Amino acid sequence: MGESEVSEAAASPSRGLSALIPDKTFLTSRKGLLLAAELVLSFIIFICYLASPMAAFMTAPLIEFLLALCAYYVYVTKYIDYFPGFHGPLIDFLRCVTAAVVFFAISIYAITKNSASSKTAGVFGFVATVVFAFDFYYICNHLISLINPQDLPTHTATIKKSTGEEEVADSDSE
Repeated sequence: MGESEVSEAAASPSRGLSALIPDKTFLTSRKGLLLAAELVLSFIIFICYLASPMAAFMTAPLIEFLLALCAYYVYVTKYIDYFPGFHGPLIDFLRCVTAAVVFFAISIYAITKNSASSKTAGVFGFVATVVFAFDFYYICNHLISLINPQDLPTHTATIKKSTGEEEVADSDSE
């Protein structure tokens, strides 16, 4: 084995179980920290609703916990890069919006009950609402930055019509 083959083998990413090792840059990024906070808060709210007499509300935090866990796994392992038609940021945006609305609604109801565990779940639910709202605000800014109005075909056609750029191009060709 020559030196160039050894350096290529060391530079190529290894497959198998090492693909499950999380990317350390993602874990310390804003998105990684927000997803970790969403996971922890959803799990705490789930446990609080299990201990409260309002156990019927435990499904919402459980579903949000599982969805946040799936999103965390997809982002950490960079599987989102392998599926360009998946529209991951849009699905993540919808996940955050629905979670913020659901947690806000059930937290208002949980605060009005007498048990301490339901009041605790309500308080953590309000905190989770803020975290999810913060996350969908940043996702929304990211989605808007992806849509550059200069790249849209209707925008360039409007500019060409208003400046008469097409007429100038036609007169130059004659």
